[in-house]
Amino acid sequence: MADDDEQQTHTKSKKRKKLHLTTETIPEQPSKMAPIVGYFPSGYNPHEDQSESSHKVRVYQNKQRQHRMELVVSPKHGSSKVDFVGTSYKGEATTPQICTYALGIVDKETQTLKIVPVACNKIFRLEPRVRGMESAVKEASTMSRVEPASEVRMNKMNDLRNLYGTKKDIARAKKMETLRFKEDAEAQGDLEKQIEDVVVNKEALESADSHTDRNTPAYNISATKPEEAYPLEKIILSGEWDYLFDVYGRFKKGKSAKDSYASFVRHRFHSLSDFENEKERKTLARILSYINHLIKFRDRDSMDGYSSAKDHKLPSILIHRFAELFKDPGKDDRGRSRISNEKSDLLINYILVLTLHADGFRTDPTDIAKDLRMTTGKIRSYYQLLGCKFVRDSTALYATLPVPLKFPEMRYRRRSGRRN
Repeated sequence: MADDDEQQTHTKSKKRKKLHLTTETIPEQPSKMAPIVGYFPSGYNPHEDQSESSHKVRVYQNKQRQHRMELVVSPKHGSSKVDFVGTSYKGEATTPQICTYALGIVDKETQTLKIVPVACNKIFRLEPRVRGMESAVKEASTMSRVEPASEVRMNKMNDLRNLYGTKKDIARAKKMETLRFKEDAEAQGDLEKQIEDVVVNKEALESADSHTDRNTPAYNISATKPEEAYPLEKIILSGEWDYLFDVYGRFKKGKSAKDSYASFVRHRFHSLSDFENEKERKTLARILSYINHLIKFRDRDSMDGYSSAKDHKLPSILIHRFAELFKDPGKDDRGRSRISNEKSDLLINYILVLTLHADGFRTDPTDIAKDLRMTTGKIRSYYQLLGCKFVRDSTALYATLPVPLKFPEMRYRRRSGRRN
């Protein structure tokens, strides 16, 4: 018992022993290389061999690009021909570094703790490589990943938002990302289903050239109903419906449409009272709201329409979606992204398809032509490219959408040479 008591007393005294250290932070010096930290994800344990100098460690640095470094660890024992290589310019080392790294060294004799920055703020992932041979197949984690500038910028913005953004901004960004993944998953599922039940359509193959030139929303060429020709769920995503309550909210409060609304929306505001089904009323109100947001988004990049859109509040979830759909990644001389002519046509087609849904696929193009500041003749040509036909009723022409869809043939006019 006495021996046990002495052992417990010795253990307690050992735990209570404290070190009073003097902390010294050593800044990174250009003339001296900072320490390098490497780890072995393969499970290799370099401490199994306790003999001195069991490993040869080499560090290579690019003379022109000082941040490019390579760490090579080579076992000396046995007949191993494997080197462990880690770099600061490939694999996970190229991911954005949110925090910096430092190495703490405790010297018990001098009672000091020295904190030294790690070289280039990188932790090297040491991957096995057969000595003298170039690896033909590289793991995804060690391959350089060349990302587009827009994707790199987006990743940095997401990192900053997660660190310093408000809870509301973080939640909104996560919801937008979820919508994007959901849309991709649905598209992948539809594609797999179509591949399983694929049937060769000779007419579609013969007219493939004309279909690839179309700049329209997603459509179903074999639809048997007009509402299925341009599916609404492919135009307005499920998560966006919650941000389209402005028109419906004004209607429920008994207010009239604001003057700032587009003509198409104002002139159909009263038709919300014609619906007995509340779900149908909400759907129409949200479609009208979406049309108004699209028109204002287009006006923001237009000189003659900017004044009507400068005070319009566009939900941030729609700003991101519209920017992805209708804006090119490049920027002009003033550093602003613009809507190209091709993207502008796509935006107009989105608006016109929604006007068809709003009017039950029988719409008078007069109001929307005014909102888009285009002639009715020009608007009719857009409707026709969407597969619409025009019918006359009294003194007005209405755009209708016959099914199945039949697009007009793309005609190319040959420019004749000038006669002498």
